[in-house]
Amino acid sequence: MNGRLKGLGVVLAVFGLMFIAGGGFAFYKTNQGANALQTFSAAQNVTLSYNEAGQLVDRGETAGADKIMALLVNDWGFAVDQSELNPNDPLVNTSSEYMYQMATVSYHTLNATTTVTIPEDVVVDGAVVTKAGDYEFVNDGRYWTGFDRTNPIEGAARAQIWTGPALALIGQLGVGSVTASALQIGFGVAAVVAGLGFMFILTGLGLVWATRAAPETVMAPALRPATTTV
Repeated sequence: MNGRLKGLGVVLAVFGLMFIAGGGFAFYKTNQGANALQTFSAAQNVTLSYNEAGQLVDRGETAGADKIMALLVNDWGFAVDQSELNPNDPLVNTSSEYMYQMATVSYHTLNATTTVTIPEDVVVDGAVVTKAGDYEFVNDGRYWTGFDRTNPIEGAARAQIWTGPALALIGQLGVGSVTASALQIGFGVAAVVAGLGFMFILTGLGLVWATRAAPETVMAPALRPATTTV
Protein backbone atom coordinates (compact mmCIF):
# COMPACT_ATOMS: atom_id res chain seq x y z
CA MET A 1 0.00 0.00 0.00
CA ASN A 2 2.80 2.36 0.89
CA GLY A 3 4.43 1.65 -2.46
CA ARG A 4 1.30 2.64 -4.35
CA LEU A 5 0.94 5.87 -2.41
CA LYS A 6 4.58 6.64 -3.00
CA GLY A 7 4.11 6.09 -6.75
CA LEU A 8 1.08 8.37 -6.71
CA GLY A 9 3.16 11.02 -4.99
CA VAL A 10 5.82 10.81 -7.69
CA VAL A 11 3.16 11.15 -10.41
CA LEU A 12 1.67 14.22 -8.70
CA ALA A 13 5.10 15.80 -8.42
CA VAL A 14 5.70 15.23 -12.15
CA PHE A 15 2.32 16.80 -12.97
CA GLY A 16 3.29 19.71 -10.77
CA LEU A 17 6.45 20.28 -12.77
CA MET A 18 4.39 20.24 -15.96
CA PHE A 19 1.99 22.84 -14.54
CA ILE A 20 4.88 25.07 -13.51
CA ALA A 21 6.37 24.78 -16.98
CA GLY A 22 2.98 25.70 -18.48
CA GLY A 23 2.64 28.67 -16.14
CA GLY A 24 6.14 29.81 -17.06
CA PHE A 25 5.35 29.61 -20.77
CA ALA A 26 2.08 31.52 -20.28
CA PHE A 27 3.96 34.20 -18.35
CA TYR A 28 6.63 34.41 -21.07
CA LYS A 29 4.10 34.88 -23.88
CA THR A 30 2.00 37.34 -21.87
CA ASN A 31 5.09 39.33 -20.99
CA GLN A 32 5.95 39.54 -24.68
CA GLY A 33 2.52 41.06 -25.30
CA ALA A 34 2.96 43.49 -22.41
CA ASN A 35 6.32 44.64 -23.78
CA ALA A 36 4.79 45.12 -27.23
CA LEU A 37 1.94 47.20 -25.79
CA GLN A 38 4.42 49.29 -23.82
CA THR A 39 6.50 49.91 -26.95
CA PHE A 40 3.37 50.81 -28.92
CA SER A 41 2.24 53.23 -26.19
CA ALA A 42 5.67 54.85 -26.03
CA ALA A 43 5.74 55.28 -29.82
CA GLN A 44 2.41 57.12 -29.72
CA ASN A 45 3.56 59.21 -26.74
CA VAL A 46 0.00 59.92 -25.56
CA THR A 47 0.05 61.10 -21.95
CA LEU A 48 -2.48 62.18 -19.36
CA SER A 49 -2.28 65.61 -17.74
CA TYR A 50 -1.83 66.07 -13.99
CA ASN A 51 -1.37 69.17 -11.86
CA GLU A 52 1.32 69.63 -9.22
CA ALA A 53 -0.92 67.95 -6.64
CA GLY A 54 -1.10 64.80 -8.75
CA GLN A 55 -4.73 65.40 -9.81
CA LEU A 56 -6.00 64.74 -13.30
CA VAL A 57 -6.69 67.91 -15.28
CA ASP A 58 -8.26 68.63 -18.63
CA ARG A 59 -7.09 71.78 -20.36
CA GLY A 60 -5.55 72.82 -17.06
CA GLU A 61 -8.71 72.41 -14.97
CA THR A 62 -9.64 69.63 -12.56
CA ALA A 63 -13.34 70.35 -13.19
CA GLY A 64 -13.00 69.18 -16.77
CA ALA A 65 -11.24 66.00 -15.66
CA ASP A 66 -14.03 65.35 -13.14
CA LYS A 67 -16.63 65.56 -15.91
CA ILE A 68 -14.64 63.15 -18.06
CA MET A 69 -14.32 60.74 -15.16
CA ALA A 70 -18.06 61.01 -14.52
CA LEU A 71 -18.72 60.09 -18.15
CA LEU A 72 -16.40 57.11 -17.85
CA VAL A 73 -17.65 55.82 -14.49
CA ASN A 74 -21.31 56.86 -14.36
CA ASP A 75 -22.39 56.79 -18.01
CA TRP A 76 -20.21 53.97 -19.28
CA GLY A 77 -20.03 51.98 -16.04
CA PHE A 78 -16.27 51.41 -16.21
CA ALA A 79 -14.53 50.43 -12.95
CA VAL A 80 -11.45 52.66 -12.85
CA ASP A 81 -8.39 51.27 -11.09
CA GLN A 82 -6.96 54.36 -9.43
CA SER A 83 -3.58 52.67 -8.99
CA GLU A 84 -3.22 52.71 -12.79
CA LEU A 85 -3.54 56.51 -12.87
CA ASN A 86 -0.01 57.44 -11.85
CA PRO A 87 1.10 61.08 -12.18
CA ASN A 88 4.72 59.88 -12.14
CA ASP A 89 4.00 57.72 -15.21
CA PRO A 90 1.50 59.70 -17.33
CA LEU A 91 2.02 57.54 -20.44
CA VAL A 92 -1.25 55.94 -21.53
CA ASN A 93 -0.43 52.23 -21.25
CA THR A 94 -2.92 50.70 -18.81
CA SER A 95 -6.56 49.76 -19.18
CA SER A 96 -7.84 52.61 -17.01
CA GLU A 97 -5.61 55.14 -18.77
CA TYR A 98 -6.75 54.00 -22.21
CA MET A 99 -10.39 54.21 -21.15
CA TYR A 100 -9.92 57.64 -19.58
CA GLN A 101 -8.28 58.92 -22.76
CA MET A 102 -11.16 57.45 -24.78
CA ALA A 103 -13.60 59.25 -22.49
CA THR A 104 -11.63 62.47 -23.01
CA VAL A 105 -11.98 62.30 -26.79
CA SER A 106 -15.65 61.33 -26.48
CA TYR A 107 -16.46 64.05 -23.93
CA HIS A 108 -15.11 66.84 -26.12
CA THR A 109 -16.85 65.39 -29.16
CA LEU A 110 -20.14 65.04 -27.32
CA ASN A 111 -19.93 68.68 -26.28
CA ALA A 112 -18.43 70.14 -29.45
CA THR A 113 -19.71 73.15 -31.32
CA THR A 114 -19.50 73.55 -35.08
CA THR A 115 -20.71 75.94 -37.76
CA VAL A 116 -22.90 74.42 -40.44
CA THR A 117 -23.20 76.22 -43.75
CA ILE A 118 -26.35 75.66 -45.79
CA PRO A 119 -25.43 76.97 -49.28
CA GLU A 120 -29.00 77.32 -50.50
CA ASP A 121 -32.54 77.08 -49.18
CA VAL A 122 -33.73 73.57 -48.48
CA VAL A 123 -37.21 73.13 -49.93
CA VAL A 124 -39.50 70.23 -49.06
CA ASP A 125 -42.93 69.92 -50.68
CA GLY A 126 -42.68 73.46 -51.96
CA ALA A 127 -41.91 74.92 -48.53
CA VAL A 128 -38.55 76.23 -47.29
CA VAL A 129 -37.64 74.15 -44.24
CA THR A 130 -34.13 75.51 -43.80
CA LYS A 131 -32.91 78.82 -45.14
CA ALA A 132 -29.46 79.24 -46.61
CA GLY A 133 -26.89 80.58 -44.18
CA ASP A 134 -24.49 79.72 -41.36
CA TYR A 135 -25.79 77.97 -38.26
CA GLU A 136 -23.96 77.36 -35.01
CA PHE A 137 -24.71 73.82 -33.88
CA VAL A 138 -24.03 72.63 -30.34
CA ASN A 139 -23.75 68.88 -29.97
CA ASP A 140 -25.60 68.44 -26.72
CA GLY A 141 -24.41 64.93 -25.88
CA ARG A 142 -25.31 63.28 -29.19
CA TYR A 143 -23.46 60.15 -30.19
CA TRP A 144 -23.02 59.23 -33.86
CA THR A 145 -26.43 57.57 -34.00
CA GLY A 146 -28.19 60.39 -32.16
CA PHE A 147 -28.39 62.81 -35.06
CA ASP A 148 -31.50 63.31 -37.15
CA ARG A 149 -30.14 63.06 -40.67
CA THR A 150 -33.45 64.24 -42.14
CA ASN A 151 -32.66 67.59 -40.57
CA PRO A 152 -30.25 69.39 -42.96
CA ILE A 153 -28.37 71.07 -40.11
CA GLU A 154 -28.01 67.97 -37.95
CA GLY A 155 -27.13 65.82 -40.94
CA ALA A 156 -24.29 68.12 -41.90
CA ALA A 157 -23.17 68.66 -38.30
CA ARG A 158 -22.77 64.93 -37.64
CA ALA A 159 -19.86 64.53 -40.05
CA GLN A 160 -18.26 67.77 -38.82
CA ILE A 161 -18.41 66.75 -35.16
CA TRP A 162 -17.92 62.97 -35.26
CA THR A 163 -14.97 63.19 -37.60
CA GLY A 164 -12.95 60.29 -38.92
CA PRO A 165 -9.97 61.02 -36.63
CA ALA A 166 -12.23 61.15 -33.54
CA LEU A 167 -13.83 57.80 -34.38
CA ALA A 168 -10.43 56.28 -35.22
CA LEU A 169 -8.93 57.45 -31.94
CA ILE A 170 -11.82 56.02 -29.95
CA GLY A 171 -11.50 52.70 -31.77
CA GLN A 172 -7.74 52.56 -31.24
CA LEU A 173 -8.01 53.44 -27.56
CA GLY A 174 -10.69 50.80 -27.10
CA VAL A 175 -8.38 48.17 -28.58
CA GLY A 176 -5.61 49.33 -26.25
CA SER A 177 -7.86 49.04 -23.21
CA VAL A 178 -9.02 45.53 -24.14
CA THR A 179 -5.44 44.45 -24.85
CA ALA A 180 -4.23 45.75 -21.49
CA SER A 181 -7.08 43.96 -19.69
CA ALA A 182 -6.37 40.72 -21.57
CA LEU A 183 -2.71 40.93 -20.56
CA GLN A 184 -3.71 41.28 -16.92
CA ILE A 185 -5.86 38.18 -17.24
CA GLY A 186 -2.93 36.39 -18.91
CA PHE A 187 -0.64 37.16 -15.98
CA GLY A 188 -3.35 35.97 -13.60
CA VAL A 189 -3.79 32.69 -15.48
CA ALA A 190 -0.03 32.13 -15.48
CA ALA A 191 0.08 32.67 -11.72
CA VAL A 192 -2.84 30.29 -11.12
CA VAL A 193 -1.31 27.54 -13.28
CA ALA A 194 2.06 27.88 -11.57
CA GLY A 195 0.34 27.86 -8.18
CA LEU A 196 -1.40 24.59 -9.06
CA GLY A 197 1.96 23.18 -10.04
CA PHE A 198 3.47 24.03 -6.67
CA MET A 199 0.45 22.51 -4.95
CA PHE A 200 0.82 19.25 -6.90
CA ILE A 201 4.53 19.08 -6.13
CA LEU A 202 3.95 19.75 -2.43
CA THR A 203 1.23 17.10 -2.28
CA GLY A 204 3.33 14.57 -4.19
CA LEU A 205 6.43 15.07 -2.08
CA GLY A 206 4.25 14.93 1.02
CA LEU A 207 2.96 11.49 0.00
CA VAL A 208 6.49 10.29 -0.70
CA TRP A 209 7.63 11.55 2.68
CA ALA A 210 4.64 10.09 4.52
CA THR A 211 5.15 6.63 2.99
CA ARG A 212 8.89 6.43 3.48
CA ALA A 213 10.13 3.20 5.06
CA ALA A 214 9.98 3.33 8.83
CA PRO A 215 13.24 2.34 10.59
CA GLU A 216 13.23 -1.19 11.96
CA THR A 217 13.01 -1.44 15.71
CA VAL A 218 14.55 -4.24 17.76
CA MET A 219 12.10 -5.70 20.20
CA ALA A 220 13.61 -6.33 23.60
CA PRO A 221 12.85 -9.81 24.98
CA ALA A 222 10.17 -9.86 27.57
CA LEU A 223 11.46 -10.37 31.09
CA ARG A 224 9.87 -13.13 33.08
CA PRO A 225 9.90 -13.25 36.83
CA ALA A 226 12.44 -15.68 38.20
CA THR A 227 11.09 -18.87 39.69
CA THR A 228 12.51 -20.47 42.82
CA THR A 229 12.47 -24.11 43.68
CA VAL A 230 11.71 -25.00 47.28
